[in-house]
Amino acid sequence: MTTTRSALEASGKTYRTRGISQRVRNIALSAIKEMPLLASKVGGCVSLGQGIPSFPTPEHIVDAVCRVLRERPETGKYSLGPGMPVLRQAIAHHLSQEKAIAVDPDREICVTVGAMEALLAGILTVVDRGDEVILPSPNYASHIEQVLLAEGAPVFVPLRETDWQLDPDAIRRAITSKTRAIVLCNPHNPTGALFSEDTVRAVAALAVAHDLVVICDEAYDFLTYDGRSHFSMMSLPEMRDRIIATFSFSKKYAMTGWRVGYVFASEGLLDQMMKVHDALAICAPTIAQYAALAALQGPQDGVAEIRQALQQRRDLTCRRLDALTPWFSYVKPRGAYYLMARYQLPEVDSVTFALRLLNEARVVTIPGGAFGPTGEHHIRLSFGGTEDEINEAFDRVDGWLASTGMRR
Repeated sequence: MTTTRSALEASGKTYRTRGISQRVRNIALSAIKEMPLLASKVGGCVSLGQGIPSFPTPEHIVDAVCRVLRERPETGKYSLGPGMPVLRQAIAHHLSQEKAIAVDPDREICVTVGAMEALLAGILTVVDRGDEVILPSPNYASHIEQVLLAEGAPVFVPLRETDWQLDPDAIRRAITSKTRAIVLCNPHNPTGALFSEDTVRAVAALAVAHDLVVICDEAYDFLTYDGRSHFSMMSLPEMRDRIIATFSFSKKYAMTGWRVGYVFASEGLLDQMMKVHDALAICAPTIAQYAALAALQGPQDGVAEIRQALQQRRDLTCRRLDALTPWFSYVKPRGAYYLMARYQLPEVDSVTFALRLLNEARVVTIPGGAFGPTGEHHIRLSFGGTEDEINEAFDRVDGWLASTGMRR
């Protein structure tokens, strides 16, 4: 089962199936990774696709890593499986400050290979074959494939297309005796929505009433715009024993290549997740853990600077899209650095549209169908690149629309 045809397959690539497990045949390489692969063959492309922020890793983090490499031979060795104790303590302190909850660094925190490993470990821990997992749609593409890899069944519940907000009543109607978990990404990838406190509380109440686990992807919890604040389900005491919350250093500290994140869960859940973590990774890279420690203990002014720069880039992206009315429509993002743009060619599927933009305009976007059925007839745009890159991409899209006769 896949939610959309593969962009690689649509471009002519074929895959071996003989001798390949059914669970792997059931999943697809994320379109977020496929499109840059295709772009590398086209050449000369500019990207509004993959969510890679343009900012360099802050100097104080790089300096700290260089220092420990020279002074601490243990940086080349495994750490404890859950991560370095000093880093887990720093994470627990950070969460207590940010989420206003008490966290036990020894029993409730595990450092992981990015938030992606934490998400997969969580899903593999609570999902059995045939179990249903509720995914708001559109939803981050990798959540879908992780559920399928666990041999679970994704159940797509549409977000409200007028504002991309959660619909608790629709989630309630989707719950069955087979439902085991809800995955919630907030702020939201791919739409840029920031879910309201009322709807988050309503989903938490459903989880308690139906004995469900909520897997919270909070990689963008710091990245909200226009003075809005993020409400975390972690702050609700009734969710303490039924939440798996994952976090990343990638976006907040411009550390996408360091591959380090962490997960918070109660001891009973985390003990079981540690089995999966050990089988997947043993431990997060020790050198990346030192980088994460420097990020938490160092100056935090860079985080505000990243947020301010991305709000400016969001506004630029919205202005450029406004100039392309009526060919595109969108909901203005309130968080993260993505938006879903609906294109006005209903007879063209999103993979075909994204491939045309790639091959004819040399602009990388992500087909919306990769994010679940509600994403079809959209493309996901990232405004993580520089303003020059964003302007160049939209100049090319504008020219492409004119050359094809769609824009006169």
